[in-house]
Amino acid sequence: MKIMAYIISTSSIQAESYVFGDSSSPKIIHLTPWDLTCIAFETNRKGLLFKNPINVEHQIQHLKQSLSSTLAFFPPLAGRLVIVQHDEDNTVSSHILCNNAGALFVHAVASDNTCVSDILHSKYVPPILHSFFPLSGAKNYQGTSQPLLAVQITELVDGIFIGISMNHLVADGTSLWHFINSWAEISRGCDVVSKLPSLERWFPNPNRCPIRFPFNEEDHVEIFEGCTNYQRIFHFTKEKIAEIKSKANAEAGTDKISSLQALLTHLWRTVICNQQLDPEKECDYGLAINVRGRILPPLPDSYFGNALIIDAIRMKAGELLLEGGLGKGALEMHKMIASYSDEKLKILYQSWVGPPNNDMSELGGISNILRTSSSPRFNVYGNDFGWGKPVAVRSGNTLNGFTTLFAGPEEGSIDLIVCLPYEVLEAIGNDPHFMDPFSI
Repeated sequence: MKIMAYIISTSSIQAESYVFGDSSSPKIIHLTPWDLTCIAFETNRKGLLFKNPINVEHQIQHLKQSLSSTLAFFPPLAGRLVIVQHDEDNTVSSHILCNNAGALFVHAVASDNTCVSDILHSKYVPPILHSFFPLSGAKNYQGTSQPLLAVQITELVDGIFIGISMNHLVADGTSLWHFINSWAEISRGCDVVSKLPSLERWFPNPNRCPIRFPFNEEDHVEIFEGCTNYQRIFHFTKEKIAEIKSKANAEAGTDKISSLQALLTHLWRTVICNQQLDPEKECDYGLAINVRGRILPPLPDSYFGNALIIDAIRMKAGELLLEGGLGKGALEMHKMIASYSDEKLKILYQSWVGPPNNDMSELGGISNILRTSSSPRFNVYGNDFGWGKPVAVRSGNTLNGFTTLFAGPEEGSIDLIVCLPYEVLEAIGNDPHFMDPFSI
């Protein structure tokens, strides 16, 4: 029997005031190449776990009201996606229609007497957690008929879980957490959000939009394989991360490698080692790079949309596993990220807005690749909706080979949620060189 949450009710939440004018002339937001890269991805799903909110029914009604108030500052999230077919060249263009059609709000109750501790203290993500997220499995291009934002409040025996699904065409992880942070502020009683979103999309040449591109929905039904494996949580303290960073920089003879680059390379090497790959096999690690501060002039920190580039580094398994492989891999990762200058980004951007020859089937990167999403820089533990801060954060995105990054509960710590076959995750967890970097 499949363990899951049972839905009590669903409702549509509209913005309490309409920022962009009356419903007869809603604002259109054209999508950028950064947005369109995400068209075939699944919706972005993140969630927060809370202990013992007082009077759950009252809190749910309060969350509905505060969500409505918050949507007034984030009107794209209450809108819908529009895909326009251009028969003359067999292309499409796409935009967000800010028509206040509403966000989905779901109230559910977890089955099987699920407690906070079942989620908080489990080294593997419990299977029931996947039913705590609305629109599970939905692709972003389906936002023409589905809400661009969906929220599910799931009652546990001694707490609640707030699961949020946001269409990735509307916003990246930076913007998703900007919205969640703002919703928490409004829920605590603030009249306005502390950081107003900048809703205008960035186009070097506004006359070149909307962007046309070839797209066939049938080509993307099975592009991404859902995680039929397991998700395990690995926690690294600030001290452990510092040790890994120090070793990586020493091996590479530099001081440029960041804590995160060193930690991800440490994970990469451990996965390769415990998969017993051929030393000549080429292995890839994919990253999403935030470009807000790389474009000149820099985009505002409050830019609400997608501002990221997806790229990967490639090395042979043997190179990474040799002595000094931690430093070598981490330095390659640093070089790839650092290569994204203003000039390079604008060249890539302009290649998208030229003739409509973009092959959407290539999106999603290289096969057989380890990939990382989210960031430990996002403010996840500061989201107090009025009854205290969360005790854990989890992801509903479950693609094979994906690692989701979150800040840990202690300052400077990082949690990795890794989706791989069970036997690989067990081998990683039992590898003393992974869990105890002082022995590496």
